[in-house]
Amino acid sequence: MRLLQTRHELNAWRRESSGRPLHFVPTMGALHEGHQQLLRRAAQPLAGGPPPRVLLSVFVNPLQFGPAEDFARYPRDLAGDAERAEAAGAAALFAPSLEEMYPGGEMALTRVSPPQELQRQLCGHARPGHFDGVATVVCRLLALVRPDRLFLGEKDWQQLLLLRRVVADLGLPLQVQGCATVRQVDGLACSSRNRYLSPQEQRQALALPAALRDAAAPCRGAATPGERADPAALVAAVRRRLEDAGLAIDYVELLQAHTLRPLPRLEGLALLAAAVHCGPGRLIDHIFLMSRSPIIAIDGPAGAGKSTVTRAFARRLGLVYLDTGAMYRALTWWVQRQGVDPADASAVAPLLQGLDLQLESDGTGEQRVRINGHDVTEAIRSPEVTAQVSTVAAHGCVREALTRQQQAMGERGGLVAEGRDIGTAVFPDADCKVFLTASVAERARRRAEDLRHRGFAVPPLGELEAQIAERDHLDSSRAVAPLRQADDAVELVTDGLAIEAVIQALVDCFRERVPEEAWPEPTGQGPRA
Repeated sequence: MRLLQTRHELNAWRRESSGRPLHFVPTMGALHEGHQQLLRRAAQPLAGGPPPRVLLSVFVNPLQFGPAEDFARYPRDLAGDAERAEAAGAAALFAPSLEEMYPGGEMALTRVSPPQELQRQLCGHARPGHFDGVATVVCRLLALVRPDRLFLGEKDWQQLLLLRRVVADLGLPLQVQGCATVRQVDGLACSSRNRYLSPQEQRQALALPAALRDAAAPCRGAATPGERADPAALVAAVRRRLEDAGLAIDYVELLQAHTLRPLPRLEGLALLAAAVHCGPGRLIDHIFLMSRSPIIAIDGPAGAGKSTVTRAFARRLGLVYLDTGAMYRALTWWVQRQGVDPADASAVAPLLQGLDLQLESDGTGEQRVRINGHDVTEAIRSPEVTAQVSTVAAHGCVREALTRQQQAMGERGGLVAEGRDIGTAVFPDADCKVFLTASVAERARRRAEDLRHRGFAVPPLGELEAQIAERDHLDSSRAVAPLRQADDAVELVTDGLAIEAVIQALVDCFRERVPEEAWPEPTGQGPRA
């Protein structure tokens, strides 16, 4: 591992090892298992790409310490940090001096101030100016390092939110990836400041994670709002536990996880967080509460590759895959089989009475589609069904019936659904929304490949492009639930992207809304029970 201490050395190292992704982990040193886990995660290749270069920085930043805080005595051990970093897979360690980082001095430095709306609560209230200092030093480091991906721990959740916001607002060309809090064997969150604690204080500090965990336990699995705990009661329960343990409370707050606004009732993704003083150390911790398992809505036009990547994405995150397009295709197949005119809504409506439409897993992760006892998994992909599905889906009675069925499937969450109106009509409160699309030419090329693979005749590309453009027009102009991008959806254009890259982009979108601690990736295969 290379030790870099000047900007010149950093630039030279970057030039020597160019051509591979650069992943960056900024720290203040005093490395522990949490830092090492960040480095190990940063060293993992993404989307089938080459192994990345991993750079760690160690810099105790004076800008983020208050006048009475522990800047002078903050633990410093560069030799030990270098050993731990190398063991965890870092290729280089950047450890600049104060003069190297701020050559004009601290007072002459341009400062970066994140939005105050994210600083008013939690640590921002108790440590005025702290997050301005964090944002300033991280922006300075990002300008010097120019990484492709920045790795940060979810333990400092407010810091992660603020830095994501800074990166987005400044349009910095990198991805911010959060990683779950790492804990000691006894349950205490790993922190450099744990070194301040005596063995007795370490035992006393265990009341912090225990109080959060025990207060949150009754909220898990609550099926209705009436069963969920009152926010004030939750906060009071945590405060009592901490006071009984003799810990000096800085704050205990229950907030909406992304806006950090107080919650009048427990819903969505909530953050129950606390900070305490234990002996000479100030410790923070939190736990996430979800009123239901996450729902991801993936919309987009026909032929954009939604089914392929959504199925793999769902499997990776342990979510149930809901292919709503297959439901409309199955109904279209049934309409054709009954000899009914697909354009006649009054003729189609009776077929919805007693409709038995099922999506099942075949045990290998592949979805089987059944309608009224018929397995139509392959039949619904035929050109004949494709030509009529938009006509059938445009009927108000059809959309009402299938939307109702889809919403029933999603009552408990834990699914990823794809179609044309998932984020706008079916699940408008989805935790993460993506509008996945591609050019007409690219979709025609993919459609030709799919037809060839399934053994159907392949029309000329120009004809396929015309069919796709016409279907786009029908889907976007229908009177009921037209195809459109939801206001809060992220657009993902897949032209030129390999499947692995699209899946990684979906995972990145998901993780910006649902932290790893709230929904970890499964260790096995298949959706969770």
